[in-house]
Amino acid sequence: MSEIARGVSERGELVLRLRGDGALELRVNGVFVMDDRETSSEELLASAALAAVEHPDRVLVGGLGLGYTVRALLGDDRLGQVIVAEIEPELVAWMRAGLVPSVLDDARVAVVVGDVRDVVADLPDASVDAILLDVDNGPDFLVYNENSAIYTSGFLGMCRTKLRAGGVLTVWSSSASTALEAAVTAVFGGCAVQPVPVELQGRDELYYVYQGSS
Repeated sequence: MSEIARGVSERGELVLRLRGDGALELRVNGVFVMDDRETSSEELLASAALAAVEHPDRVLVGGLGLGYTVRALLGDDRLGQVIVAEIEPELVAWMRAGLVPSVLDDARVAVVVGDVRDVVADLPDASVDAILLDVDNGPDFLVYNENSAIYTSGFLGMCRTKLRAGGVLTVWSSSASTALEAAVTAVFGGCAVQPVPVELQGRDELYYVYQGSS
């Protein structure tokens, strides 16, 4: 296993490394966040949103990660703009430097370095067709404790005000969460839950995508 890059911010330490199996892996504060070997749930986050919106022209993604959600969105020619909120400037810099295959050279992508809560708050009401949230491991396995607020009805309710009619909110989680399902239901009147079977370093796991429609 070889380390490719390391960065430190006020939230802790990010490490990008190449595993012995050839996978590119991201860890934050020593916690596994993602790799480029199993990307189906990140791609489903995008495809579920695209399938639910008739005219997905402007989309906000919370969390750049290794770029797989954004890359899946960009495969749809209907998209006019993808706004990406990423709190870690090092992750954006690594992608711009080519340490991670970049999705940032597409003219439709606009990156905002900052907390997704602030980025969403700054959006005009009814200005986006979808909001996709993949900013942590989900409400029950947080890398950053302050991200717990993202999975509550308060923030999800603010997200709804930013959606155009017929828009969707789609949330990724590494585990099933009845609390998240209840929060999405409270805001949108219903919640579609889709488990995603994945193989994670030789283990069979389930990730989850939660979706509410406005």
